[in-house]
Amino acid sequence: MGISVFVIDAERTFADALSARLEAEEDIDVVMPLHPTAPAPSLIIGRHADVVLLDADLPDSAAINLCEELSGRSEAPRVVMMSCGSHPDRIADAVRVGAAGWVRKDESLHDLLRVVRGVVAGETWLPRAQMGAVLRLLLEERQQRHESDRLLAALTPREREILSCLADGAGRRDVAERLHLSANTVRTHLQNLMAKLGVHSTLEAVAVTRSLLSVSSTGEGSC
Repeated sequence: MGISVFVIDAERTFADALSARLEAEEDIDVVMPLHPTAPAPSLIIGRHADVVLLDADLPDSAAINLCEELSGRSEAPRVVMMSCGSHPDRIADAVRVGAAGWVRKDESLHDLLRVVRGVVAGETWLPRAQMGAVLRLLLEERQQRHESDRLLAALTPREREILSCLADGAGRRDVAERLHLSANTVRTHLQNLMAKLGVHSTLEAVAVTRSLLSVSSTGEGSC
């Protein structure tokens, strides 16, 4: 059985030309070329594809959002992002939401076919020149997440609740009212958590809190 492929690109000429060249391969079947400016998941509902070649240069975050949605499906296709550029930050963002590969639109057909066949076999394809930078970005994020988890784990449940309230913009008096605590108790908790976070003011605690909660998957409590 051949490899079924979706080509999604805002440029009709590029999408149609690429689809025709892929279709000429004996082991590849292009389901259909799509060229919307802001693709929605509904475009391919009910249609199966092994690989989705997705235009990474779509406006706003359309490509990232669609890649994340597709990658989260039970029978997820392998998504390869296609772009006119190859900035490490953009590639890392794509990998974070499940992209299996990134190729430049000016790559040769031979290289693109290697990517398509490779991702079907379970491989991940990144531009060789940017691979080191992309891996460093992903490693740094993992280290930051580990540090965030470590700091949050050192806090008590009540301290995490107070942190959550602070991150939502609540002041000390608001925190006391929402959590049914006295002002002195809130002040004591703030002093303790600031010591654990290594900061010296509530403003610093708020800044650190928002940073921690943005990179950590273990943030608890809500206000």
